[in-house]
Amino acid sequence: MNSKTLSWLILIFLAVVWGSSFILMKLGMNAFSSSEVAALRIGMAFLVLLPFQLKYYKINLKKHLLGLLLMGFFGNLIPAFLFTAAETQVSSSLAGMLNALTPLFTIIVGSVWLKSKPNQQQIIGVITGFIAALCLVIFDNNKNVSQNAAYSLLVIIAVLFYGVSNNAIKHYLHDLDSLKATVWAFSFTGPIALVYLFGFTDFTAHLTQHPQALTSLGYIGILAVVGTALAVIIYNVLIKKAGVVFASSCTYLIPIVAVFWGVLNGESVNLKQMLSIAAIMISVYVINRPAKT
Repeated sequence: MNSKTLSWLILIFLAVVWGSSFILMKLGMNAFSSSEVAALRIGMAFLVLLPFQLKYYKINLKKHLLGLLLMGFFGNLIPAFLFTAAETQVSSSLAGMLNALTPLFTIIVGSVWLKSKPNQQQIIGVITGFIAALCLVIFDNNKNVSQNAAYSLLVIIAVLFYGVSNNAIKHYLHDLDSLKATVWAFSFTGPIALVYLFGFTDFTAHLTQHPQALTSLGYIGILAVVGTALAVIIYNVLIKKAGVVFASSCTYLIPIVAVFWGVLNGESVNLKQMLSIAAIMISVYVINRPAKT
């Protein structure tokens, strides 16, 4: 198998894994609360990555601490709770489609925080993406528009935090190996998630008493181990093999996978929403396309 074919297979694998995370969160909530699913996801991923801490224990913590904290809390811990809370009221399909706004928020946060100047086509892409996102929420089949908007806002806040994390990684962690950065980021958030899970939730009661507990735990395990820990490691391999531009193509495929699983699970997606997500993906393409000189 040549390198190009392998890169495409890895890309498709990552898109399927990350696109499936939204339905896995929903299935995990069959037995556990939204906050329990989020804490389990982060805590289990931390435990899986913990052995790597032995290999990557030497870093310049003073130099990289702020970036690691922003990556850990804004890129993982807080969005995990926001996404599961949102999916108590909105479909996993809608959550997956709104997740496609990540590149747009990365541009906005970078321009406001790091004073990076977006070009004209990026500005057009951002405006187009937000109009399309608004259409996603308005045209959702949930008849309670205000409730739909409120819980969709949780997803948008999570995506905003992804934008903060992406810029922090670029600004503070550009000279730190991505796997090493991930291990250290989870070393800050994982223990907090586990303390919260066992000290402040009814996780133990749900695990021992709910008839679907083991099934839901299995879904969350897949989400944490494959969708969080393993996927980050494989993503690191893809960046090294094919470059960051090719790896970022996942953004285009994730919503498609999320919609597929949502429809298969009985969720409904209408034509107006499909046109809206197509507009978002076009806007992401416009943002990432090299500017004409």
